[in-house]
Formats: sequence, structure tokens, C-alpha cells
Amino acid sequence: MKFKWVIDHESDENAVDHLAKELGIPRILSRILLQRGIDCFDKARTYFRPEVEELHDPFLMKDMDKAVDRLHQALEKGEKILVYGDYDVDGVSGCSLLYLILSRMVGSRVTYYIPDRITEGYGLSRQAIQEHAEKGVTLILAIDCGVTAVDEIRFARELGVDVLVCDHHEPGDELPPAAAILDPKRPDCPYPFKELAGVGVGFKLMQALYRRLGLVEAELDEYLDIVAIGSCADIVPLIDENRILVRHGLDRINSNPRFGIKALLESSGIDRKEITVGLVVFVLAPRINAVGRMGDARRAVQLFTSQSLQQARTLAKELEKENKVRRDVDETTFKEALEIIESQFDAANDYAFVLYKRDWHPGVIGIAASRIVERFYRPTIMISVVDGIGKGSARSIANFNVYEAIKQCSQHLITFGGHKYAAGLTIREENIPSFIEMFKEVARAQITPEDLVPTMKIDCEVHLNDFDERLMRLLKLMGPFGPLNLRPVFVSRKLKVVGEPSIVGSNHLKLNLEQNGVTMTAIGFNFADQAEEVLKNNRVIDCAYVLEENYWNGRKELQMRLKDIK
Repeated sequence: MKFKWVIDHESDENAVDHLAKELGIPRILSRILLQRGIDCFDKARTYFRPEVEELHDPFLMKDMDKAVDRLHQALEKGEKILVYGDYDVDGVSGCSLLYLILSRMVGSRVTYYIPDRITEGYGLSRQAIQEHAEKGVTLILAIDCGVTAVDEIRFARELGVDVLVCDHHEPGDELPPAAAILDPKRPDCPYPFKELAGVGVGFKLMQALYRRLGLVEAELDEYLDIVAIGSCADIVPLIDENRILVRHGLDRINSNPRFGIKALLESSGIDRKEITVGLVVFVLAPRINAVGRMGDARRAVQLFTSQSLQQARTLAKELEKENKVRRDVDETTFKEALEIIESQFDAANDYAFVLYKRDWHPGVIGIAASRIVERFYRPTIMISVVDGIGKGSARSIANFNVYEAIKQCSQHLITFGGHKYAAGLTIREENIPSFIEMFKEVARAQITPEDLVPTMKIDCEVHLNDFDERLMRLLKLMGPFGPLNLRPVFVSRKLKVVGEPSIVGSNHLKLNLEQNGVTMTAIGFNFADQAEEVLKNNRVIDCAYVLEENYWNGRKELQMRLKDIK
């Protein structure tokens, strides 16, 4: 996929000079910081040294008083409490977090439950509520779900069960009758940061509970590894509180991982690497997700809550096995989706894809939809139809709110939910054709041709000899990198290809590039089809890239990771 490069030429050079002098940093870094709204010493200090003490007061969140009062009551009166999580990494992480903390307080009076993706689907289920009510549960903590579960929570109340909702998804038109609803995206919630993951909302509840009980809040720091994994996996913006939680969580993973995380690092082969957001997203998260996609997600909670390394290693092997099965199913589903696009769509002129097939595995259609978006840059919905009911996963592009688009077509749906870039739905099979037509109309009305050309924001245009050890050290301190705090993207022009390009791995291009006497290694993942292209034009190319440290055979070297070539 080729990108339109958007280079910031608007920086005030006086401001760049002033900040560089005030902070004692190179002008390149000053320019990058200004583009991210960091224009003074105090903002820079907070950015480079995010501290847990800077987290917002949890009681600023709507209903936090109610939630803490009800939870405190349950703890004092000896009530049975159920932590009910979603089956993805965020839900599993949030469920593990709440279960570990509360069980330390009241032991076996706290249990947890993760619904089966295939038989129960997303969110609270009436069957699970009834089963646990019959076992004496009187309080349910719904984590990463619940804000749209109006009927299910009403049913729980009829059974004498209160529900506390810890969610971060968009609320529907009607809020459920829960004892408390913690969700920063509630229109009436004054909480200053709206982009917490579900596990982040759960952490705020525990922070508030500790404060109410007079406990040492610093004790919660040991759980930030779990918060970081759930937040990274859910692709939340890594700014404000998320930046603090993830920075300190990754530090804990790298210095003192709990048994379950240590075993997962070992089984995935990255236990000797520095764990970054990228490794969580692309290595750890798929393995955690796999057990929920292909079977029982409760095994992931068991892994996070393991009390011995031996038990954790056994569970990690299960996750590894399930992930291999998931990859095979995912590849088959992706190929079938490509065949449907080729036969039923005009990839050049259609503004959105809605694909459906009987008996696609519901656990992998979201992954396949993401791969379709990467390939064609079109909003994509994939629907698996089983016994007349379709379950769909949607993924979107930068300038299209797929949740709102689906909402406009809700007359054809049974249920739906999600947010701007990802959503889910259920639909009767006979309604799928009319839904497809309406969704495509909405997409065509809202998407412009320019929206279908992906843009790449370039932070700075540089020469290879601009990079020295000090600048690299400062660039590294800008992490953790993720949405709204992306790794800086540089452009360097008229780079000379030195020697012969090589194909490494299955589909990756490796180059040596030279400019002004400086030579650097470059790797382009999935760039193998451009091997001949880079040799044209007298072997001179322009590159958009990020800089990374590459570890190989005990050696560390600076490497360009290519994003685009022109």
C-alpha cells in the first residue's frame, strides 16, 4: 500500500529554537515535541517522566461514589461477588485485575466468569447471570462490557443481583439500570480523560476503593503489568493516563514479571528481549486472544492469576498451541475473503466491503477484517453465519466512524456495539443483503475519494548523519509508542542503495542505504515485492522510516524500519 506523505512545514522556527534551548535538546527533537503539543519545560517533564502520582482523582468519574459504596458494602457484609469479563485481552486483563485484588481481600467469596465467544457471544448473558444468582452471587462487576446491556442488567435486578459496570465502549441511547456505571464515554461523565481501556476503568475503581478504605495505593502498582497488557492490546491512545499506566506496566514486565507473564514471554520466545508496546500487540496479545477465539478464554485468566511458574508454563503451552490453530484458520478465512472481494466487489471503486459466509469461525473474522483494511484501505465488515444468525466484526479507516455508520443501519440488526475504529454486530441471515446495501450507501455518502488514500504523517525530514547516540537516547524516552504517541517517522531523500537487496524471512526486504558517507541497515516488512523497484533510478530512493534498535546474536545496532519508499 502506498501512502500520501504529509510533512509538517509549519513549525515556527523561533519556537523550535526556543524549546531546544530551554530543554537543552537537539532541534530535531524540539520540532517533534512541538508537533505533539509539548511547548514548555513543565509539559516536557511530565511527558518524559510520567508518574503514577499524576493519575487523575478516580472520584471525578461519574458514579464512582456509588460504585465504591456498593462494593464496600458487599465486602463488609460477606456477599458473593462475580467478576464478569469480556473474552478479548482487555476483558481478560480487567477480569484478572479485579479478581486478584478482591480475592486478596475476601478470598473465595470472589469468583470470575468469561463468556464463551461462540455459544454466548459478547457481554453479559442472561443464562450466566441466572446460574450465578442461583449460586448466591449478589453483586456482579462487569468489566469491558455492560454499558449497553439494558435487558440483561434489568434481568439481574429482578433476580436480586446488582451490577457495577466498568466499561469504555460507547453507551447506547438508554443506560442500563445498574447500581453504578463507570464509563468515561458517558455523555454526563466529567472525567478529564475519556480514552481508558476497560482494564483502565477497572484500575480506577480499585484505586478509589483503596482510597476509601485507607489502604496504601502504591500497592496497586504491582498490577500495572496486567493493566499495560490490556491497554496495549486494545490499541488505546497512549497519552495522558494510558501513557502513565503503560510506561510503568512495561517497566514491571521487563524487571519483575508475574509467573503468568514470564511463562508467556518464554513460550513466545521473547523472554530475552525488552518488551515494548509492539511486542505486546503483535506477540503476546494474539496468544492471549487465541484461547478466547478458539475455546475457553478463562484459561487466559488462569494464566494471569497463576500462583506458580510450573502451572503458568503449562497454561502458556496451551495458549501457544491454540494460537497456531488460530493462525491456520485465520489464513484460510483471509484467503476466502479475498476471493469474495475479487468476485463480488470492485476493489478500486467500492467504498466499503461487507463480506459474509456460512460457518466462518467467529473468533478470527475480526483479525481477517483488519488484514482486509490493511490490504485495500476500505472499511470492512466480516460476518459469520451459523444457524441463521450472523455475527460480524467491523474494522475501519482513519476518517470513518464505523460504529456510527452501523448505528445508522441498526434497523436491520439484532444488536451492535463498539467504537470509531472497531465494532461488532449480530444480524439475522435474511437481513444481511439489505444491511449491506444500506451500509454501502452510508459509506459512500460519508467517505470522500481522498479518505481512501492513506496518509502518513512525517515528523521530520532529516539526513542520516543527524542521528547520534544522545538523540537516539532521547527518542527512546519518548516511548511507550502507540496511537497519538507514535514512534517518530522520518523522511530522508536521495539515499543510495549499497550492495544487493536481500529477501529475509518469508517476505521482508533488507537493504543497506548510504547518504553523506553514513551507511545504515534498513528492513521493510512485507516489502519483498519492491526489491526490483529500489534498483531503478540509479539505485536512489526516498524513504519514510522509523528508527529502532535491532538485537542480533548479542549485538545491538541502529536500524531503519521502512514505512514507505518513493
